[in-house]
Amino acid sequence: MDPRFEYQVNQTRRHFFGDSGLKLGGLALAAMGLSNGSAMADTSSGMVHPPLPGLPHFKPSAKAIIYLHMNGGPSQLDLWDHKPGLKDYFDKDLPASVQGGQRLSTMTSGQTRFPCAPSKFKFERKGECGTWVNTDILPHTAKIVDDITLIKSINTNAINHDPACTFVMTGSEVPGKASLGSWLAYGLGSENNDLPAFVVFTPQFPNDSNGQALYNRMWGSGFLPTRYNGVALRGSGDPVLYLPDPDGVARGDRRQMLDALQALNQKTLQRFGDPETQTRISQYEMAFRMQSSVPDLTRIEDESAATLELYGPDVTKPGTFAHSALLARRLVERGVRVVQLFHRGWDQHGSLPYQISNQCRQTDQASAALVMDLKQRGLLDETLVVWGGEFGRTVYSQGTLTKDDYGRDHHPRNFCMWLAGGGIRRGYVHGETDDFSYNIVKDPVSINDLNATLLHCMGIDHSRFSYKFQGLDARLTGVESPSVVKALLA
Repeated sequence: MDPRFEYQVNQTRRHFFGDSGLKLGGLALAAMGLSNGSAMADTSSGMVHPPLPGLPHFKPSAKAIIYLHMNGGPSQLDLWDHKPGLKDYFDKDLPASVQGGQRLSTMTSGQTRFPCAPSKFKFERKGECGTWVNTDILPHTAKIVDDITLIKSINTNAINHDPACTFVMTGSEVPGKASLGSWLAYGLGSENNDLPAFVVFTPQFPNDSNGQALYNRMWGSGFLPTRYNGVALRGSGDPVLYLPDPDGVARGDRRQMLDALQALNQKTLQRFGDPETQTRISQYEMAFRMQSSVPDLTRIEDESAATLELYGPDVTKPGTFAHSALLARRLVERGVRVVQLFHRGWDQHGSLPYQISNQCRQTDQASAALVMDLKQRGLLDETLVVWGGEFGRTVYSQGTLTKDDYGRDHHPRNFCMWLAGGGIRRGYVHGETDDFSYNIVKDPVSINDLNATLLHCMGIDHSRFSYKFQGLDARLTGVESPSVVKALLA
C-alpha cells in the first residue's frame, strides 16, 4: 500500500484540522504582510515608485544621492592625509608600536621589512577653509574644498576587496544583504515615473590598472523585492539592451501587448500573492517607459558648451567617468532617487604614483564638475554627493621602494572620504590620524556611522528603518548601535 494514502486514511479529524489550520494561518499571515505596503507598491497615488507609508521620518536635507565609489582603495596618504613629517622616515621601518598587531593581508604578510613610503606628491592648503589636498593630481577637486566635508577617520572591518566593498554598500560583509541604493529606493521611492528609482554606472577605467572584480550585489536588493535592484546602464551601444522596438512593431501594438500581459500577471498576483509577480509587472512597465525616457536622458547635445567643457574632453564619450557623471546629474534632475558610479582600478600594490595619477586623470575633473554643476543649477542643496572607496592604503611600501616609486597594501584602520551637498557642512575636515596615517587619534567614523548619517540626510531614522528577514528586523546599519555623525551636518 502507498504509505501516503495509508497516512491520509489513518489521519484523525483533529490532526487534519490541526495541520490545515497551521497552513491556512500561514497563508493568512502572508496575505496580511502583503497588505501592509512592505512588499507591494501602492499605485493609488499614480506614482510608479511611491514611498513607504510614514517615510521620510522627518524633513530631509537631501532628496537624492550620487555615490561615487572608487573601487580598490584610494590611498589617503597620496590624496588627502598630508603627513610632511614622513620625509624623515623614508625607508625606515614602521615602528612596531604604531603597527600594533595589525592584521596583514597575504600581499605583505611575508615581508621581512615594513619601510615607510612618504608620498611623492605636492600638497597645498586650498580654499578659504585651508584643507590640505594633493594638487598634483587633484587640481580640480582642490577648487571645491570649500563645498565639501572631508572625513579622514573612516574605518572598516574587512581587509580584502570583496567583503570590504560589500560592507560599504550593504552594511555587512556577508553577501545577500540589500544595498544602500536599494534601501533608499524601497523606502523613499522616486519622483520620476519613467526612469528607475536607482541607477548604476560602471564606467571605463585605465587598462593597465589592477581592476578588482565588481559584483552586481553591490547594487542588488538582497532580501528586498527585486524591483528595488539598481538598474545598470551600459557604457557602449544602447544604454539598455533592446531599447528600440523591433522592425514592424508599432508603439501602439507594444502598448496593447503589454496591457494584455499585465492583465494575466495581475490574475497571477491575485491568486498567489507573490510580490515577485508585482516586480515583473513593474519591470515590464518601466521597460516600456524607458524606451522614451532613456534616449532623452542620454541626449547630452542639449547641454551647453560651457557645461560640457566643465566636465572635460571625455564627457562626449559614452562609458567614460565624465560622461557617467554628467548623466548622474541629469538623472537626479529628473527626480531619480539614487545614482551610483563604480570606478575600478584603485588598487595600487605597486607603481602607485603612476597608476593613481591615471585614476585621477579620469575622475578628478568630472567629480569636481559634478559638484559645481549641481551648485550652479541650485541642485546641490538637495543632492548628497559621496566620494570614497572601501578602505585605504598602508604607509609602508609593498615591494620595491624609491622616492618616486612605491606600492601600498590594503589598510582598513583609517581612510578618507568626502561628502558634499544636501545637509552637509562645507569647508570642514573631520577626524585626525597619527603621524603615519596608520591609526585614528580623533573622531573615528565607522562605515555604519557613515550610512546612518547618509540615511539621516535623506530623512530616515536608521534605527526605525528595517525589513523582516529570517526572523530578524534587518537594517542597513546593522545591530551595533551606530550613530549619526552630527558634526558632519550643516
